[in-house]
Amino acid sequence: MANDITVAENLKRLRKQHGYTQQQLADILHTAKTTVSTWERGAAKPRMDVAKELANIYSISVSELIGDATETKSPEYINLDEALRKQGVVMEFQGK
Repeated sequence: MANDITVAENLKRLRKQHGYTQQQLADILHTAKTTVSTWERGAAKPRMDVAKELANIYSISVSELIGDATETKSPEYINLDEALRKQGVVMEFQGK
């Protein structure tokens, strides 16, 4: 149930962040304002096709829309020279 709250909170936050009212978003999605309200209260979730459309409107992934923490983790950075050296690969820059 905690994930439902995250989805609802994300939907409401994103809508407000992009300056839409519930009615404006409902009009864009060809649905009722009460449907948008239901999503934002966490009483229901949008269908996958609607989630894809919402993600497109907000220029984010569906995973970000639904608050999937697995995709929003920071990338792990590695030192390429060190990683190659550990594999026995030595690269030298000759200035050419």
